[in-house]
Order: sequence, then C-alpha cells, then structure tokens
Amino acid sequence: MEFEVIRNKLPLKAKLIREEVFVKEQGFKEEFDTIDNNCIQILMLDDVNNNPVGICRLFQTEENVKNEEFTLGRFAIRKEYREKHLGKLILKKAEEVAKENGAKRIILGAQVRAKGFYKKCGYKEVGETFLDEGCPHIHMIKELS
Repeated sequence: MEFEVIRNKLPLKAKLIREEVFVKEQGFKEEFDTIDNNCIQILMLDDVNNNPVGICRLFQTEENVKNEEFTLGRFAIRKEYREKHLGKLILKKAEEVAKENGAKRIILGAQVRAKGFYKKCGYKEVGETFLDEGCPHIHMIKELS
C-alpha cells in the first residue's frame, strides 16, 4: 500500500471514500466541512492499480496547538478492503505525520462500535459517550512517544 499526504485540500479520491462509507453506508448528512481545506489528509492507495483504499485527516485547533496535539477524524476504509488490518497502517502513518508536525498526542472521537480497534492501537477512552449525527461516539487519546 502507498500513502499520499495532502495538505489543505480534499482530493477527489478521499471525497469518494468518505461519500461511500459515511454518507451511503452509514447515512451521515454533514460529512464535509471547512476543516477539509485546513488539514492534512492521509490517503491510502493500493499497490496494484492505485485505487483509493482508506482515508483519515489530521487537524489542529488553537486548543490542539496549545496542548501539542492533533485531532484525527474522518477515518474510513472502503468495504472491500476491511478485515485486512489496513486500518492499523493508516493510523500508524497518521501518527507518524502528527509527530513530524510536533504532536505529542492524538485525540479523536471514535464511533463506539469502533472503540475496540482504537484500544488495540493504544488509545484510551476519555469522558462520556456523545452523539454525532445520532451515532454514539467516545473521545479517545493516545500519547505519542
């Protein structure tokens, strides 16, 4: 698998993954926002024909900068590529990129059904469950070494 790290724009391949996973599969309506043009997109492509496999984004708010952290979000893997441990590869790449940009930790809002994946990758739950477009989420954090 190959990665593209794209700054401050949402490439078409990334948009297509998010539409497929979040809008069509999961029914989210408010998928795209202004953060897409002010963040780092991590796009995974397959080695064979350069097809888009997965995506996530990293961004910082003023609070993030002060706390030396990045927020990770919009993490999606296309259905045909799931159950192949590729999510761990994208997450590892995102952590590397965050560290290269000065982060000491990553925070995220995980769908509750995906929190086990993040726990296996070293993330810890923080706070109470909350709803995002009616879907239960939990904040999680990981200290980067």
